[in-house]
Amino acid sequence: MDPVVFRLKNDIRVIYQPSGGNRISHIALMVQAGTRNERKGKEGLAHFLEHVFFKGTRKRKSFHILNRLDGIGGELNAFTSKEETCLYASVMSIHTERAFELLSDIFFNSVFPEKELEKEKQVIIDEIRTYEDTPSEQILDDFEGQVYQRHALGNPVLGTLPSINAIKREDILNFIQTNYTGKKIVLSVVTDIPEKKIKALAEKHFSHKTQSDQVLPRKRFNEYKSNHRILNKPIAQSHVVIGNIAYSYTHPMRIVFALLNNILGGPGMNSRLNLHIREKYGYTYQIDSNFTPFSDTGIFNIYFATDKLHVDKTIALVYKELSRLQKEKINAAQLKRYKEQMIGQLTMSYENKAGLAVSAAKSLLCYNRIDTPEQLNKRIEAITSSQLSQVANEVFDKHLLSSLHFKPGH
Repeated sequence: MDPVVFRLKNDIRVIYQPSGGNRISHIALMVQAGTRNERKGKEGLAHFLEHVFFKGTRKRKSFHILNRLDGIGGELNAFTSKEETCLYASVMSIHTERAFELLSDIFFNSVFPEKELEKEKQVIIDEIRTYEDTPSEQILDDFEGQVYQRHALGNPVLGTLPSINAIKREDILNFIQTNYTGKKIVLSVVTDIPEKKIKALAEKHFSHKTQSDQVLPRKRFNEYKSNHRILNKPIAQSHVVIGNIAYSYTHPMRIVFALLNNILGGPGMNSRLNLHIREKYGYTYQIDSNFTPFSDTGIFNIYFATDKLHVDKTIALVYKELSRLQKEKINAAQLKRYKEQMIGQLTMSYENKAGLAVSAAKSLLCYNRIDTPEQLNKRIEAITSSQLSQVANEVFDKHLLSSLHFKPGH
């Protein structure tokens, strides 16, 4: 059965997907507001808001929020990205209304008590410092800041120590008032409960008036310039990121590049970077590539860590693989195998029903539709070797690539 979408009176859209007999309900409440919606000096505000949603409502204290689903073996969590904030819950189906009511209470009735805000600042500051002690994670954030200079997409999701310390309760309320409009909110449900019941629960718990009915346009990014940086760090290994801007959600070549990225350095152990660098030479434990599309741009990167003696050789091998994909067309037999691999990976991912609820919400916000597995598979099957060569030459152009190198030293 294809996903069913309906709209509440406050413009919140609801997605219903049957789980196929699984006695668990997964509910994701997603808002199209994230790091790039923050104003200058308020970096980290969207992520901070995600944290303090759980710190008390008009009728619940923090303890009661956390215990409401944990006490029945359920899960309650949240995440923030560059363009979205998501609250999500998973419970046994018999407790579905409990999860609906709790998410609604958190979302519409949070009071953000000052004492809890100050306490949570320290938690996030500790999170930032932990991140700074993890070069494999920090370098990816720093690289995004390098690519998206002077733009909110370059802001770290966690914010900075000064920006977190400067956040006030008024900033939170203003962010909600400005960004949390019904048109930008999706409630996504994967469950074995009938559609009629889910519709009734959604109308009961989520048809409240939202904070705003005005959709503010985002500042587009169009100022990319290739640049290369080397930073000395008190670390044992060299960490390197090489990348470029890439395609947006709506770009016709997005799915083509997603396949190309999978071939180059995706999750499979048979990716070209893994086979031709890790397995052949043993220079690195981890090497992979990633493609993240946004609403009006995207970012591609290759990450690896290696001993300082092998860093230059590894960089040269990375560029060699990029050049091969630019110059050598993938033959029909290889392309068929690569397509089967990607379709298989996607099919496996559909088994994660919580992830399915989240991805459906994001799809509706980004594309105003939810592609079925069959539709997505057809788009992958239609990709040609010439298209792969085209996107390789556009994104892997050596003159357009940027790099960031964390070098051992003081």
